[in-house]
Amino acid sequence: MRYGFVIDNRKCIGCHACTTACKSEHQVPVGVNRTWVKQVEKGSFPDTRRLFSVMRCNHCTDAPCVTICPTGALDYREDGIVDFDKDRCIGCKSCMQACPYDALYIDPETHTAAKCNYCANRIDIGLEPACVNVCPEHAIISGDMDNPNSEISQLLARQATKVRKPEKATQPNLFYIDADDVSLIPDATTPSDISLWGSQSLGVGHFAKEAEKLAFTNNDVVSELMNLNETYITEAGEEKRKPKTIEAIFQKAKQVYNTPQKGILWGWEVSAYVWTKAIAAGMILVPVLALLTNAAEVQNFLWSAGTMVALFFLTLTGILLVKDLDQPKRFAYVLLRPHWESWLVKGGYAITIFGGLLAFILLAQYFSFFESYSIVYIICGLVAVIVAVYTAFLFAQAKGRDFWQSPTMVLHMFNHSFMAGLAVYFFFSLATITGDDWMRYLGVASIITILFNLAILAIELNITHPTNDAKRVVEMILHGNYKFSFWFGIVLIGNILPLAILLIMGFSSMSGSIAGALILFGIYLNNHVWVEAPQRIPLS
Repeated sequence: MRYGFVIDNRKCIGCHACTTACKSEHQVPVGVNRTWVKQVEKGSFPDTRRLFSVMRCNHCTDAPCVTICPTGALDYREDGIVDFDKDRCIGCKSCMQACPYDALYIDPETHTAAKCNYCANRIDIGLEPACVNVCPEHAIISGDMDNPNSEISQLLARQATKVRKPEKATQPNLFYIDADDVSLIPDATTPSDISLWGSQSLGVGHFAKEAEKLAFTNNDVVSELMNLNETYITEAGEEKRKPKTIEAIFQKAKQVYNTPQKGILWGWEVSAYVWTKAIAAGMILVPVLALLTNAAEVQNFLWSAGTMVALFFLTLTGILLVKDLDQPKRFAYVLLRPHWESWLVKGGYAITIFGGLLAFILLAQYFSFFESYSIVYIICGLVAVIVAVYTAFLFAQAKGRDFWQSPTMVLHMFNHSFMAGLAVYFFFSLATITGDDWMRYLGVASIITILFNLAILAIELNITHPTNDAKRVVEMILHGNYKFSFWFGIVLIGNILPLAILLIMGFSSMSGSIAGALILFGIYLNNHVWVEAPQRIPLS
């Protein structure tokens, strides 16, 4: 048994009865939707057409939202329906990042995620979903696709259908008859801040604070009307302008109604926790590498101070993680109700074990449990590697954000941990006398990691990205909204300047500390851009 939907676009009239029935059945608040009708206008006058496409959860056979959910709040029923348990949800918003179809939202009343659940409450008593019952044109067909006698199975056998984003390999169970790509592909149309019936809510969570500033500023039709002329070059080489007609403006498909964009789901807290986590891991990785390679002698003071700083920043990491949850009181569910496929769970346990090891080391040092702590620190270093890189695998599970699928993300975060640790150890040299070999180790390692970081940035931004969404993020970083942050903040201040300081001024306490401060600033800004920019891409 495998339930699914067919949307027959030949019949849909865009009445929004399905949206209204869904809201009534599940008490969906205003401003968010479990199902909605996306409307796109296409063509040039008088040959125009309005397209309607019903959007909702695709109840995928391989649903990334189920995989990434850390508490098992999302799961598969035996009939193939992807169901949701709000009582297990911690509001981490990972499922929203993982869904390529923009199907999930944070309920502003319960502060938990929610989505279409195929009206499972009705299915269990032999009824069809509310949207199917209310559709006046029978444009929504539901049923068991594995039953050859069902209407949906026969439709799928007879009719050519499309699914949204097949390249994601989620095997969606929502099919469209007579679908137009301008409706199904998000970047085929430009979202408009002015909708068919006026301004909608502009997001929840972090993005809601920015909503009023952004309203009515990016309307594509208005911007076109503001520039009614286009230039052309004559045969004589002169630049002239010719009038652009209204018909020419509307040749491009225009999105006139859609669900509100969710905006920035993971805000500054996530950028900051990736930063604090990098510092915590780096404080152990730096001396452990020196120990393993005999590159420098690590003084007892540095071991103890580094461990304390690591524990402090790891505690900050936990605080930021909890603060980012929409249900912070349920943060322990990650450990007590774990879904082991999620890298949030694996990372949560790694952080917990890492914190326990750091506390044990400090306690052991205070009471002089061991003569040598080398083995303990090496074990702690192995866990620090997991702490440093697990977020890269978490981002990779967020299939809705194509830019995060970069294969270099692991190296990116691992190198950042070393850079951050080296930067903080430079500050220690201001408070105590350290050996020349230790300072030389910090300086040489910093130069190597900075050069490696620049190489990773070049690779991440210049490799051939397989999707338009990823390419658009690269364009935003290099030439768009984030170009100043990238070129001036990340590249110049965070990498080039500290590299120049270390090469020209040497590896003194002062030069190292200045370079370290710039490196830490660059790492945070790098995290901010890499976390935020991909979330600017609409998913529906």
